[in-house]
Amino acid sequence: MKPYIAIPMGDPAGIGPEIVAKAIADGAVIEAANCVVIGEKSIMENAIRVSNADVRIKEIQHPDEGEYGIGVLNLINLGNLKFGDFKIGKIDGKCGKASFEYIAKAIELANNGQVAAVATTPINKEALQAGGVPYIGHTEIFGDLTDTPDPLTLFQVRNLRVFFLSRHVSMLEACALVKKERIIEYVKRCQEALVQLGVQEGTMAVAGLNPHSGEHGLFGVEEVKEVLPAVEQLKKEGYAVEGPIGADSVFHLALKGRYNSVLSLYHDQGHIATKTLAFDKTISITCGMPILRTSVDHGTALDIVGTGKASAVSMVEAILLAAQYAPNFHRGV
Repeated sequence: MKPYIAIPMGDPAGIGPEIVAKAIADGAVIEAANCVVIGEKSIMENAIRVSNADVRIKEIQHPDEGEYGIGVLNLINLGNLKFGDFKIGKIDGKCGKASFEYIAKAIELANNGQVAAVATTPINKEALQAGGVPYIGHTEIFGDLTDTPDPLTLFQVRNLRVFFLSRHVSMLEACALVKKERIIEYVKRCQEALVQLGVQEGTMAVAGLNPHSGEHGLFGVEEVKEVLPAVEQLKKEGYAVEGPIGADSVFHLALKGRYNSVLSLYHDQGHIATKTLAFDKTISITCGMPILRTSVDHGTALDIVGTGKASAVSMVEAILLAAQYAPNFHRGV
């Protein structure tokens, strides 16, 4: 049976509704998953028109009421914000509040076991703030509403999986965070996350921080003092991990199958690798939660809303990846 995937339609003023409409009409999505859209009917009707998607809306209250086949968009209509009550392409607190409510409903369905996963669309941080939503983004919303204190982020494109030791901090702070204890903690959490996704085999690689991993301390000592001791300790404890592996080769090696994942030591190190490989197909997975969540890795694109130009490639990939992992996903490890 195809897994049920909940899709909150995103910020109503952004491209979320349009890429949802296009994705629901995609043959690969129809074949892989039973998609349940959470949003508002009049906004989705406009998105269908703008995107020229060959689908009709069927309103439902519960996922099992849906008609899952070609040409049908099954919608749980929250009716919280009508099309015309805001301007597309403009930041609006009403849209931020509505987008949060779509996400909260999707999480509720996943927490209750009515859907197997959630695939999210873009929201706008400024709109959330303007709407009085007490979260800065998706990760914080999912963490709180699933009682997960510190969710992990995993990027996947094709068979390349990348975790991050640090994310939105300065380079100076990122380098300061490359510590033995932190690396040990993150490798353990990342490997638990992989098991939760059903990835049981393979070795994780830890990227180097300095060029050529510092050449044994010739230009940089982080690998000698922090990374290598962490890897050696993890190996003693039975973890399948190698490193440090030079960042100029480790992502290529993982893509070729030598490693099942890479721990990137700072934000852009992993982002550049995945997005250069395939920008539109790089998907974010939030790990360590009792529910499975995938997401597009782009914004609301307010400048092209209503033009029909928005690409649904990332949305399609997020749904397909959720459908891929859903059968083997389990809530705890």
